[in-house]
Amino acid sequence: MGQDKPEQNLRDAVLKLIENSHHLVTKKEIAKVLGVKGTRRRELKHILIELKENGYGSKILKRHPRPEKKDSSVKKRAPRPIGDLHLGLFQNMRSGGGRLVPCHRKDPFPGAYVEPEMVRDLNEGDIVLYHADRARGTRIEKILGSMKDSKVFSMMAIHAHQIPFEFSQETLDLAKKGEIPELGNRIDLRHLPLVTIDGEDARDFDDAVWAAPDPNPKNEGGWRAIVAIADVAYYVRPSDALDKEAYQRGNSVYFPNRVVPMLPESLSNGLCSLKPHEDRACLVAELTISPGGKVKSHRFKRALMRSKARLTYRQVQNAIEGNFDETTQPLWEEVLKPLYGTFQSLLKARATRGTLDLNIPEHQVIFDENGFVHAIALREHHESHQLIEEFMIAANVAAAKTLLVKNWPTLFRIHDTPDTVRVDNLKMFLKSFKIEMPKTNKMSPLHFNQILHSSISSPHMRFIHDLVLRSQSQARYGPTNIGHFGLSLSHYCHFTSPIRRYADLIVHRALIAALDLGEGGQQPLPIESLEMIGDHISARERLATMAEREVTDRFHAAYLESQVGTVFEGTIVGVSTAGLFVSLEKTGAQGFIPKSHLRGDYFIFDESHHRYVGSRTKKTYQLGQHLEVLLEVADPITCSIMFALVEGANKKPNKSFKRPTQQSRT
Repeated sequence: MGQDKPEQNLRDAVLKLIENSHHLVTKKEIAKVLGVKGTRRRELKHILIELKENGYGSKILKRHPRPEKKDSSVKKRAPRPIGDLHLGLFQNMRSGGGRLVPCHRKDPFPGAYVEPEMVRDLNEGDIVLYHADRARGTRIEKILGSMKDSKVFSMMAIHAHQIPFEFSQETLDLAKKGEIPELGNRIDLRHLPLVTIDGEDARDFDDAVWAAPDPNPKNEGGWRAIVAIADVAYYVRPSDALDKEAYQRGNSVYFPNRVVPMLPESLSNGLCSLKPHEDRACLVAELTISPGGKVKSHRFKRALMRSKARLTYRQVQNAIEGNFDETTQPLWEEVLKPLYGTFQSLLKARATRGTLDLNIPEHQVIFDENGFVHAIALREHHESHQLIEEFMIAANVAAAKTLLVKNWPTLFRIHDTPDTVRVDNLKMFLKSFKIEMPKTNKMSPLHFNQILHSSISSPHMRFIHDLVLRSQSQARYGPTNIGHFGLSLSHYCHFTSPIRRYADLIVHRALIAALDLGEGGQQPLPIESLEMIGDHISARERLATMAEREVTDRFHAAYLESQVGTVFEGTIVGVSTAGLFVSLEKTGAQGFIPKSHLRGDYFIFDESHHRYVGSRTKKTYQLGQHLEVLLEVADPITCSIMFALVEGANKKPNKSFKRPTQQSRT
């Protein structure tokens, strides 16, 4: 019996962990939490097999998406195949059969031959999922679509990165059962002119705002504000089918022409979307804000609301500039003007605490009526965007402080201080731009802002902002509150987007339980469980970012495909032993120049200064350098863009010079 006791104790510990967990767990997570190492891993394996056979299989995952290591290089990772299923592009062969070729330049699989009898349902350019082995040959499992249809780009990323995109029938049925709750113990805000402000193409509206001057004479010049967030926790309960699906996904994934939602459409675009003139359940943060933007008091309540209007950033920006339309004109005095006044106060607090003020341009893919790429342009970012950002930050801080006061475990959005090695590298880079780092042993956001502000007149301003961004740590989710360095906040969590982020749903449940606000709350989770949840959803966030970038890169290649042979202005954004990575000025598209294309000298890679130096001519190609490049390859199939250098300084782009181009798929 004595020999059996350690294994029995381990089994009891595993069973307790699984039963107390509110999410699916993996063998790796269990081993980490219980400290199982060495030979005891074999015991753990047998215990898990036995538990699965006894009905615990639904709470144990075979494997867990591995968190990706942060990659400071601009090079993109290869897509991961699903098990033994590979992505391939079908090409006809004269022999009557066909072949499947890789769909990414880094795909480790060389492709496969397709027997003539299997090609009847396939067309040239089809993207398929296939299985290939020596014993059974090639089997086509699924046709995802045609490369001629740009909608297939997102499907390729979905399958390459193992992103769940179909909901189980149980999940869909449960979502459809949802109903707007009765008022009950909720406060009634349906008379209040709350409004949503989102992008023109937004389909789900999970936050609404309202503000008014504070009548309290002790806060003269201050404001009262409400941030109302869709009450997702009312519909998605811990451990139900919706919750398990949301946890697995971790977040919604946003491609240029498609969204893979965290929740079914009947919730994300229905009951949890704060549509105008319709009753909706919400969780609200009531804020009292000083003239200087300090949140003097806050409290959270459950409510019923009815949005007064669905506004776009452009509409609100126009109103701020005095250009009203038929919707914003009647809302200006009562609704928009107080919102803007509150925003200006919040900006004062932001400036005082020294939030990292990065200006990184974003590009968006613009489609024509047929779904093909029409243009790639800078994404607009105005005061109206900042207005919503500041209201959301204030609500997020209030949520974090509330749970800390209640001593209630939750997930924080944490952003650690920059690594000293990265800061030292930044210092070295900035010297080459004749910009000095502040003389301090402990960098703060204010110090980084000094660098950013000093670069305003520099032709390298955009690149310096990018360098500062690269020097920062990566934000993540975790139960230990270490603050948010970039926002210069000591308390911060995500509260404002539970439709699209699982972390926010965890925070909503904690607030509901801690403040005794009714159904849908969740009792305190063990720190170990919160750590596992935080690790998982942080990994899912990084995975979504990689998939989104891959699809954007394919659209860039598709857009540029008809422009092969054109000369463009670019900037070196990465230098490696393999060559140079260049970003185009107007579109943000990134491509590669192999080292072998650096002609006229033997170029030596200088890693410490991120540059190539000619051994004889001393000519350099350095990080941040502007140059002209000739587009040689733009291939959306392999997600590849390749450039060649254009010799001759100050030469203007020659738009008339074009090599024979491939037929555009867009």
